[in-house]
Amino acid sequence: MSKYEDLFKFYNCELNDDAIKADIDKILAAHYAENDTKEVYKQCLSQIDLTSLNGTDTHAEIISMVKKVNGFKKEYPQLPNVGAICVYPALVPVVKEHLTENIGIAAVSAGFPASQTFIEVKIAETAMCVLEGATEIDVVISIGKFLEGNYEEVFEELTEIKSSCRHAHLKVILETGALKSATNIKKASILAMEAGADFIKTSTGKIPVAATLEATYVMCHAIKEWNEANDIKVSYKPAGGIVTTEDAVKHYTLVKEILGKEWLNNTRFRFGASRLANNLISSIEGTEVKYF
Repeated sequence: MSKYEDLFKFYNCELNDDAIKADIDKILAAHYAENDTKEVYKQCLSQIDLTSLNGTDTHAEIISMVKKVNGFKKEYPQLPNVGAICVYPALVPVVKEHLTENIGIAAVSAGFPASQTFIEVKIAETAMCVLEGATEIDVVISIGKFLEGNYEEVFEELTEIKSSCRHAHLKVILETGALKSATNIKKASILAMEAGADFIKTSTGKIPVAATLEATYVMCHAIKEWNEANDIKVSYKPAGGIVTTEDAVKHYTLVKEILGKEWLNNTRFRFGASRLANNLISSIEGTEVKYF
């Protein structure tokens, strides 16, 4: 038995998808309503990685987004700002130059979103992002290698990328929609945390199935078990397809009930989103807002 099989056995990665769905329904039925409040909307707003990951992104568009973040407290002094801005590597210097708010600068790296490039490229791109000012690095596991059971190579790649992050936090994207089963999601979560992930993240937002409630449930339980075994609090980021206030509150409810109140801050819990911010502000203000 390989060390990875031992690892997966220790953390009980053999899961039942139907049982998970039933437990999610039970949790939401019991606790969703208590979290459907403006205070929770504000908390969710503070946990957003405001994201622009389009092939058409221009310097002017990213500068405009950064200026809106810089000016947010003036427009909405009663609301918290977002947690970070997330962009492609080449646009990190643009964010760094214009950002005046004390929030994170996140860069997708290492051949995002497919991760189908050489490890040397992944390491170099990550190091360059950090050099240019990124404080957070979002990378995708080598999904194909994971699906064929090549856990050793997936692990080694992530540990090398982690080293190249230096002081920046590493967010490891599992691309849960491509993993198909709760068992695979749990295995990928454990593998990423074993490799030193500071965050585990659901999705790139670039394939049809992104951040599902099932993925949040499985990944949060993995984080809980990891913390109980190692006393290490790994952070969580659902991303892709979380658009409405209702979506956010459902994920928030699962995180709260599984991981507890210690995770309800923007150090340990983020949302990767572009449209969610406006919808949360609209829900708080009681009128449609299109600020971002």
